[in-house]
Amino acid sequence: MTAQLLQYLPILIFLGLAGALAVGFIAAAAIIAPKAPDAEKLSSYECGFNAFDDARMKFDVRFYLVSILFIIFDLEVAFLFPWAVALMKLPHATAQWAFFSMLAFLADVTLGYIYVWKRGALEWE
Repeated sequence: MTAQLLQYLPILIFLGLAGALAVGFIAAAAIIAPKAPDAEKLSSYECGFNAFDDARMKFDVRFYLVSILFIIFDLEVAFLFPWAVALMKLPHATAQWAFFSMLAFLADVTLGYIYVWKRGALEWE
C-alpha cells in the first residue's frame, strides 16, 4: 500500500508548492499594493459608462456590438489553425479539396467583414 501512495508523492508536493505560491502571491499583493483609490481607478473603464452608477441607466450598445463582432471574427480565424496543421498530412486530392474549401471559407469571412464595415458597425462616433 505504501508503494502505491509513494507514486502520488510528486503530485502532492506539486499541489503543496502551488498552494504555497498562490497564498504567498495573494499575501504579497495585499501587503505591497497601494490601498487608496484615486479618481483614475474610479473612472470609466472600457465599457464607456461609469461602473458605479445605477444599473438601470441607458448605455451605448456599440461597445457590445464591436466586442461581439470581434469574438465572431476571432473564432472564425481560429478555424485556420487546425486546418493548417492537418493540410499537409492529407492525400493530394483531399488536400486540394481542403485548400479550395478554405479559400471559400476565407472569402465568406472577408465578405462578412466588408458587409459589417460598410454598414458602419465598426464606426465609433
